Amino acid sequence: MAPVDGICAVVLAAGEGTRLRPLTERVPKALCPVGNVPLLDRALARLDGLGLSGPTRVAVNACYLGDQVVERVGSRAHLSVEPGSPLGTAGGVGRLRDWIDGRGVLVGNADAYLSDPAAPPGPDIAALLDGWDGDSVRLLGQPASDPTAPGTFDGHVFTGFSLLPWRLVRELPATFGDLVRAVWRPAEAAGRLDVVPFRGTFIDTGTPADYLAANLHAAGGDSLIDPTARVTGRCHRSVVGAGATVRGTVSRSVIWPNATVDTGENLRDVIRVDADLTVPAA
Repeated sequence: MAPVDGICAVVLAAGEGTRLRPLTERVPKALCPVGNVPLLDRALARLDGLGLSGPTRVAVNACYLGDQVVERVGSRAHLSVEPGSPLGTAGGVGRLRDWIDGRGVLVGNADAYLSDPAAPPGPDIAALLDGWDGDSVRLLGQPASDPTAPGTFDGHVFTGFSLLPWRLVRELPATFGDLVRAVWRPAEAAGRLDVVPFRGTFIDTGTPADYLAANLHAAGGDSLIDPTARVTGRCHRSVVGAGATVRGTVSRSVIWPNATVDTGENLRDVIRVDADLTVPAA
């Protein structure tokens, strides 16, 4: 395992998740469940697998529907609740400068779904920390289908985690900004940005289609049904949450906790929330 001495972690969970609406009109994106586990819990478990846990080592920022994030995090991490509108990825880290206090910081997007069959969460991204000089910027990435496309870094797409040195974090103001412009591109121009390949599956869950894809991947080619769900209908390659009721037929779908699928309903490639909201993944 890579050493984590002198390193803290920040999970970014403040965003509005506009591309995932209307799901995110009720629940912040960071709390949307994938494989019946909120994305934020997956991120915290991955950090715990690295040896980073508790409010002195891990922080979570919150803003949009922030009360839900605060309640979910509880005492598991330090909380930074941003007033007004979200401060963006750079502003969110900048607001935590006093808490970071001289340490390198591993920054993770709560909405990044990562899965590596060869390593559990935590060890699967440990290469990002291994041998770090404490001065350069590192990004976790995967080879892009078009290495020259805008938004790529050394021919890679970003896969949700970056490692930042204190010398750059201490310059970040607690005002709106993003890490791409404030940190990553300047480091790239200075020859101080390295991309560490992630060998597993990465899905950015920002759209209903990608959110469904992440859930189907988490289900492993079969249905994943919470033990407290009541299923008297048929399920094929679907994820059914705690307390949900399925009397009809669901295929390649996500049924949120406590949602209902009535007799006679036939759902395919959708996300069902409660009893009154069905979001097509297409």
